[in-house]
Amino acid sequence: MAARQPPVIAVVGPTGSGKSDLAVELALKLDGEVVNADAMQFYRGMDIGTAKITEPERRGIPHHLLDILDVTEEASVSEFQQQARAAVADIHRRGKRAILAGGSGLYVRAALDVLEFPGTDPGIRARLEQEQAEAGTAPLLQRLREADPVSAGRLGDARRIIRALEVYELTGRPFSSFMPSREYFQPAVQVGLAVDRDELRERLAARVHRMVDRGLLAEVERLDAAGLRRGRTAPRALGYAQFLKVLDGEADVTQAAEETIVATRQFARRQLTWFRADPRIAWLDWQDPALAAKAAALCA
Repeated sequence: MAARQPPVIAVVGPTGSGKSDLAVELALKLDGEVVNADAMQFYRGMDIGTAKITEPERRGIPHHLLDILDVTEEASVSEFQQQARAAVADIHRRGKRAILAGGSGLYVRAALDVLEFPGTDPGIRARLEQEQAEAGTAPLLQRLREADPVSAGRLGDARRIIRALEVYELTGRPFSSFMPSREYFQPAVQVGLAVDRDELRERLAARVHRMVDRGLLAEVERLDAAGLRRGRTAPRALGYAQFLKVLDGEADVTQAAEETIVATRQFARRQLTWFRADPRIAWLDWQDPALAAKAAALCA
């Protein structure tokens, strides 16, 4: 009989809570390797603004699915699902522990849960995008209410509304029917970092200021020259969208930093809401001196 595979480990929580550091500590304790599940850390060159873990900080632990896309390419959760599961299988096949780390909630669930992704049709999407450009979002949202009221009640921005209508036209099924149940694809353990929200707010502000000091504007300028604005995903990343305004003369560095702080805090709140809704996550105090040991005990 084949040996039973160990559970996949996922370290989750809001941005700035220390997921990358804990993942490395777990890898050192459990003979593991890390699989990135932060969608914006897929991009080559987006280092400062995503707080991408540096080579010294990795402490010799292999990291997978970092720097796999150019900024002009679109991140795909369905492609990530295949890549992450292949990386996990390879890590386990070599007798190591696979440790998923990241705050992109849907990407984490794509790797861990039974989750089906509908296909895409560029023609349908282009037509819907043209309709939205000509008539606005309201008519599309009304059409979605008639076809898929559940999704219409959940989705607010044009991009997601267009995607829901594309799926409905392509499959004949409402987009909401593809939403996942909380069923693991394979055995898994999720470790969540429980934060003090007021302290996290201050930490996020300080982190943005450090990013500015380390050259975030120069990084954005360099990526802009490499085609950042042509991408569908990368230019919307926290910090990058705000600092593109500096390059355009629409804001100064101080304004862009403050806008980034506000947007990052809002994102952290959304992450906490997402992860708190999953009862399978075991929450540990992010500042517990014994955090790594307690997390490792959960993953044994």
